[in-house]
Amino acid sequence: MTITLKTAAEIEGLRAAGHIVAETFEVLREHVRPGISTARLDQIAEEFIRERGAHPIYKGYLPAGMRGKPFPATICASVNDVICHGIPSSHQVLCEGDIIGVDIGVLFGGWVGDACFTYAVGQVTPETQRLLDVARQCLDVGIAQAHMGNTLGDIGAAIQRHAEGRGFSVVREYTGHGVGRRLHEEPTVLHYGRAHTGLRLRPGLVFTIEPMINAGRPDTQLGGDGWTVRTADRSLSAQYEHALAITESGPVILTV
Repeated sequence: MTITLKTAAEIEGLRAAGHIVAETFEVLREHVRPGISTARLDQIAEEFIRERGAHPIYKGYLPAGMRGKPFPATICASVNDVICHGIPSSHQVLCEGDIIGVDIGVLFGGWVGDACFTYAVGQVTPETQRLLDVARQCLDVGIAQAHMGNTLGDIGAAIQRHAEGRGFSVVREYTGHGVGRRLHEEPTVLHYGRAHTGLRLRPGLVFTIEPMINAGRPDTQLGGDGWTVRTADRSLSAQYEHALAITESGPVILTV
């Protein structure tokens, strides 16, 4: 495992890319409503990202070693029981009470910004809102463990404890990751595990924390398109993600 620690100047480059991602989420917030298609959301996101001088890094992306077609869109649009990597479509129109996880990656000035936010579409049920709240809390408790001297296991254990203690489950197969000039770098960041194990955090580490929290079981099912991942039991799933840098004074969130 080769990990590249980032300098203060490089972290600023990552922060600039991450800020464009955060701005894109705010633009989309005005448009996520019943009646809009996920393809239209994708178009809005791509137009804004390019206007800001950035490149939508997911479009045409195919991870090393993965067979199949490259990802065809700017955003991942994961509705209801889709955990991650949902492909936007003009045929998929949002309805009152849906939830949609939007994952956005950009390349700006040679650096990657990567984050995810799950929106409620109109009014959702109390049970759905509770899933959203706990999923967001899972990201927060993970970030709270991202201090110099702690381990990656401390992050995963805190997330797992918070989710399972509230009756939800944590997806195992899809993880956080290092980020820099490439979308996926070392280290791999699990959202479950044992405290005080794994890589020890040190200044210059940059990675994402992106727990995927299911209302039902943690099992996943990959769709025939090679990208779309659903809950095996078709329960709802929600995800929130930030990229962050470890510094001597604590974690710095880069995607705000």
